[in-house]
Amino acid sequence: MILYLGRRLLGVVGILLAICAITFTIFYLLPNDPAAAACGKTCSPERLADVKAAMGLDKPIWDQFLAYLGGIFAGRDYGSGSSAVHCGFPCLGYSYEYGMPVWDLLTDRLPVSISLALGAAVLWLVLGLGAGVTSALRKGRPLDRILMVFSVGTASLPVYFTSVMLIWGVVRTAGLLPYPAYHQFTENPFAWASNLLLPWIALALLYAAMYARQSRNSMIEAMAEPYIRTARAKGLPPRTVTVKHGLRSATTPILTIFGMDLGGLLAGAVITESIFGLPGVGRLFYDGLLRSDQPVILGVTLLAAFFIVVANLLVDLLYAFVDPRVRY
Repeated sequence: MILYLGRRLLGVVGILLAICAITFTIFYLLPNDPAAAACGKTCSPERLADVKAAMGLDKPIWDQFLAYLGGIFAGRDYGSGSSAVHCGFPCLGYSYEYGMPVWDLLTDRLPVSISLALGAAVLWLVLGLGAGVTSALRKGRPLDRILMVFSVGTASLPVYFTSVMLIWGVVRTAGLLPYPAYHQFTENPFAWASNLLLPWIALALLYAAMYARQSRNSMIEAMAEPYIRTARAKGLPPRTVTVKHGLRSATTPILTIFGMDLGGLLAGAVITESIFGLPGVGRLFYDGLLRSDQPVILGVTLLAAFFIVVANLLVDLLYAFVDPRVRY
C-alpha cells in the first residue's frame, strides 16, 4: 500500500505539472496582452515596457514558466528595487485586476465554494442513493417507474433554470427563505445553512438524478450476484444482505463519479455561484474570464485540477475499504 501510495503521489505531481505547463502555454499564445490590460488605455510604450518587465513578460516563455513554478514552491518578487512586490509561498501569480496575490484571492473565496460543495454533496448522496436503491429493490413496480421518471425529469433541467425557479418561488413569491448570501459557519450556523439551502437544492436536484440512475443499475447488478444468493441461502436477514453485501458492492462505481463531481465543485460552481451571487471560486473564475485576468484563470484551473486529482486518489484508496475484493 505504501508503494502504491508513493506511485500515485508521484503521478499526482506529474499530472499537475503537465496541466500547469499546458495551461501556461495556452495563455501565452492568447492574443490578449496582460501588460496592456494592467497598464491601461492611455499607457505609453515606455510605460508598457516597464510593466512587462515588472510582470516578467519580457522574458522567453520557458523562463516565465520556471519562474512561475519557482513561485509556487518558494514565492517570488514582481518588479525590482523599491517598487518590487513580493508574492509569498505559494505564489500562483499576481492578479492584474485585484492587485493582490492569486493565492490570497483563492483562500478568501474557498470557504464559500467548500460550503456549497459539501452541503450539496450530502443532499445528492442521500437523495440519489436512496432513490436508486429503492428503485432497484422495487424493480418493475410503480414506485420504481415514478422515481426514474422523476430522476430523468430533474436531470434534464439545467441548473440555471432550477436556480432561477427556486429564487422566484421560494424567495420572492413565498418569502420562506432569504436571498442567498454567505455567512461564516462559526459566526452563525443557522444563517450559514439557511442562506445556502437553495444553492444546495439546485445542485442536489441535478446530481441526485444522475446518482439515482447509476446506483439503481449498480444495485440491480449487485443483487443478482451469486454471493447474494449464498447470503440469502444462509438465512441472513434481508437488511443485512441488502446493506452489507449488496450496497457495499454497488457503491464502488458511485465513488468514482462522486470523486470527480466533488473535486470539480470544490473549485467552484460557476453558474450556481453567479446566479445566487455567492463570492466563491467559481464566481472569481467567471470574473477573471470577463476581465482577461490570466493569473486568476490559471490559479483557479490549477486548483480545480488539484482537487480532482486528489479526490480520485482518495477514492481509489477507499475502494479497499468499501469492497474487500480490491485488496486482492
